[in-house]
Amino acid sequence: MKKYLITGLLVWVPLGITLWVLNFTISTLDQSLLVIPAALQPDVLLGVHIPGLGVILTFAVVLTTGVLARNVFGQRLLHWGDTALARIPFVSSIYKGVKQVSDTLLSSNGTSFRKVLLVRYPHPQAWSLAFQTNVPGEVSRLLDDEHVAVFIPTTPSPVNGFYFFVPKAETIELDMSVDAALRSIVSMGVVAAAETAVPNQIS
Repeated sequence: MKKYLITGLLVWVPLGITLWVLNFTISTLDQSLLVIPAALQPDVLLGVHIPGLGVILTFAVVLTTGVLARNVFGQRLLHWGDTALARIPFVSSIYKGVKQVSDTLLSSNGTSFRKVLLVRYPHPQAWSLAFQTNVPGEVSRLLDDEHVAVFIPTTPSPVNGFYFFVPKAETIELDMSVDAALRSIVSMGVVAAAETAVPNQIS
């Protein structure tokens, strides 16, 4: 009885969580339809609620924004918007910080979060997964040996963590993708172990 119950949970738990995340994501993105006038809402025009139309609208807006931002006119609009936000107290500091982080993480030109390292943390006898980031120029000039900046995420929430400067000689560069490292961190190593383990037949 117990083994059948566990087997059933192994089937339904990931499926249920996946459906919950999808429902939450679609419901959140459907809120983008609120920018459309009430008389033109899809629910009013079609007479029925169709989940996911907000996803299509959001995708279209993001894609159109990307296309416009690639030309000269769009870049001028972005520059004007950045300048306008930079003049608003408090808002400018938030916007600049978020924009710098998003540019670092999403841009394909940078080197941040492109390497997965092993660093000694939280004590010399322990190793932790870390992502290499950028060392500020002023910090680099003050340090004698070659150092690297690392972000050590917490488990199971990798959005929080610690930012350190460590000697490059004391790190180990791994042949692991950022996605694989994040999966290992979020799952506390369970996913990594499951991917390498030999599957056993349930008896």
